[in-house]
Amino acid sequence: MSLSFPLLCALCLFSIDIGRVSALDLDAFHAELDRLAQQVESQVIAWRRDIHQHPELSNREFRTAKIVAKHLAKLGMDVQTGIAHTGVVGILHGSPDGPVVALRADMDALPITEATGLPFASKVRDTWEGEEVGVMHACGHDAHTAILMGVAEVLSEVRDCLPGTVKFIFQPAEEGPPEGEEGGAPLMIKEGALENPVPTAIFGLHVGLFPWRTINYRPHAMMAAQDDLRIVVYGREAHGAMSWMGVDAIVVAAQVVLGIQTIPSRQIPFTKAPASVALCTVHGGVRKNILPDKVEMVGTVRTFNMDMRQDIHRRIERTVSKIAQSAGTRAEVHLQAVNPVTYNDRELIGQMSPTLERVAGKNKVDGNTPLIIASEDFSNYQRRIPGLFFFLGTAPENVAPETLPSPHNPRFHVDESALIVGVRALSNLAVDYLFMQSESQ
Repeated sequence: MSLSFPLLCALCLFSIDIGRVSALDLDAFHAELDRLAQQVESQVIAWRRDIHQHPELSNREFRTAKIVAKHLAKLGMDVQTGIAHTGVVGILHGSPDGPVVALRADMDALPITEATGLPFASKVRDTWEGEEVGVMHACGHDAHTAILMGVAEVLSEVRDCLPGTVKFIFQPAEEGPPEGEEGGAPLMIKEGALENPVPTAIFGLHVGLFPWRTINYRPHAMMAAQDDLRIVVYGREAHGAMSWMGVDAIVVAAQVVLGIQTIPSRQIPFTKAPASVALCTVHGGVRKNILPDKVEMVGTVRTFNMDMRQDIHRRIERTVSKIAQSAGTRAEVHLQAVNPVTYNDRELIGQMSPTLERVAGKNKVDGNTPLIIASEDFSNYQRRIPGLFFFLGTAPENVAPETLPSPHNPRFHVDESALIVGVRALSNLAVDYLFMQSESQ
C-alpha cells in the first residue's frame, strides 16, 4: 500500500508508531521532499547570489550569519548564534524522543579578487593578515550555505512527520581563522555545536569540479590531513654587492624550497598514499641592495597516512636544518596540525548510499571517487561522530570538469542548476537516517 503524503503526516500527528509508518511506505515522503525542493530552488539560487556578492572572510561572517539566523528563526527553529564567533546552529524538533542528525555548511570566503565577470561578482575588499585584499567565494561556500538554508525550509515543512531532531550547523572559518585566532569546526565543537542535543551522525557536502549533478564520495579516507608549515631562514645582513660579508637568507631559502620538494617526489613511497608539500608565500628583505637577516616561508603539508605524515615531518626538519647548516646559518621549522583526514564511515555509507542513488540516479553516483589531496575541517566532526561527506558535481552539463578553473581560483564558478540536487540529497539523507534510527531503537 502506498500512502499519500498528507495521510502519512496525519498518521504521524495521531501518534501512530513511526516504525510502522516507515515500513508502510516512504515513497510519498520522498516525493514531498522533492516537491518542496523544487519549490525552494529559485530562492536557493537567489540566496547564493546574494551571499556571493557579499562575501566575508573567516571569523568575520557577520552579514551571512545574520541572514542565516533570521531565516532559521522565521522557520520556527531554536536558534543559537555567536558560536565560534559567527557560527549559527538551528534545531528543528520533530519527535522529541527520536534520534538526532546534524547537517553542516560552511560560510566563509577567501582573500581572492574575483575575475568571473558575473553580474553578481564580488567587489568586496577587506584586510587579511595586514594586507588589503579582494574577497571572493572561490570555494563554493556561498552555495553550501544557500543549499542548507533550502534544506532547512524543506524539512521545516515536514517537521510534524520527522521521527527525530535535525541540527543545522552553519560554520565559519572552514578555510582557517586569521593568525592568532581560533575558529572553524574545532571551535564550533569546543563551544558545544555537537551537544544539547547530541547528534549520532553528520552529513555535509562540497560543490566541485565533478560532472553535472553527480554525487561523488569514497569510503574511509577521502580527503587529506592538513598541517600548516612555516619555515624561517636566518641570514646575516650585508651589502648586496659584498655578499661574502653576510649570509644570504634568500639563497638559502631558495635551496630549501627545492630541497623539500624532493621529499614527496623522491623520498616517500607515493604508491602507498599520495602526499604533498607546498610553500605558498615567501617574505624577506626590505631594500634592493641589502641582504635580509631572515626569510619566512609559509605553506602546507597534505597526507593520508599517519606514519607517512610523521616521516615527512622528520624529513622536512632534517632537510631544512642541513641546508641552513651548509650555509653557516640556522633555520626554524614550525609544523601545526590543522585538520585530520576526512574519513567517511563505512557503515554509514552502507546505510545511506541507496538514498544518494535514489536522489541523483544510480548512474550519477560515484562511490569510489579518487583520493582528494585538498583538506576539509568537516573531518573534525567525523572524529566525534560518524559522518558522510560528499561532492556535488557543479560543472556545467556536457563540459569536461578538468577544463574549468579549480576552487581557490579567481574564475571559479558553479552551475547553479545543480544546487537542487544538494538540497534534495541532504533533505533525504536526514529523513532516511532518522527513520532508520527510529526503527532500530
